[in-house]
Amino acid sequence: MRHGDTEANSAERYWGNSDVKLSAMGIMQAEKLRQHLAAESIDAIYSSNLKRAVVTAEIIALEHQSEIVTCAELREINFGKFEGLTFAEISQLYPETAELWVKRDPSLEFPGGESIAEFDKRIIKFMNRLEKHTPEETILIVAHCGTLRVLLCRLLGVELYHRWQFGVGLASLSIVETYPQGAILNLLNDTSHLQQGV
Repeated sequence: MRHGDTEANSAERYWGNSDVKLSAMGIMQAEKLRQHLAAESIDAIYSSNLKRAVVTAEIIALEHQSEIVTCAELREINFGKFEGLTFAEISQLYPETAELWVKRDPSLEFPGGESIAEFDKRIIKFMNRLEKHTPEETILIVAHCGTLRVLLCRLLGVELYHRWQFGVGLASLSIVETYPQGAILNLLNDTSHLQQGV
């Protein structure tokens, strides 16, 4: 699942490695996720080590006995000089890089930040941690939009170029069943829990 809304307006601005906090709305969204998953059996919880993900994971974990394992590998991509900017601002300041981004160019490197290849390598490193779990276990991963898109590609065997075609909204839940032969996407970008009790 993706973390909740932040004080820094995650819907409009790019906050990759910046450690922004959940907003009051984000905390409420995490509480709705906790209620939604209260009856589920969760064997392990992994979270990005950035506050917005950790606090989301901590709120959900109140209903479960699982310890949260924080992982730097699950951080959002480091946008470098793009951190905190809107796409309109990026287009004005860095038009050539913005064009590569729009074209989904796999050679894209964010100025002062990570390249897509480095980001992908980091997610693959995290996936090695999952190998110690059995297919019967339910693993909860709390991370960021870009991280979850790459993870979905890697689990489903989809070319990385297509990562942007996965919608991953704030406080959304996606479910992937994994088998030795491959993985099945059972739920994507579900936010129905956010409407409960409204």
